[in-house]
Amino acid sequence: MAEISERIDENAPGAFYVDRTCIDCDMCRTTAPENFTRNEDGAYSFVFKQPETDEEVALCQEALEGCPTGSIGDDGGDV
Repeated sequence: MAEISERIDENAPGAFYVDRTCIDCDMCRTTAPENFTRNEDGAYSFVFKQPETDEEVALCQEALEGCPTGSIGDDGGDV
């Protein structure tokens, strides 16, 4: 489970985030490409845009549930 205290600074403000345990597997970027991107230098993913539609929320939730390392979190805040 993602830890809010380990949240990557590059995440866009909002409910969804990636923490420092990300292994750069590409699953989230493939599942929700409108919301997740990659830091090339650090080799990790982060939320560059919070979801704005029900479909984007569903895809971000799917990415959260499918993350093999549990590195994606949803702090329950406003999306």
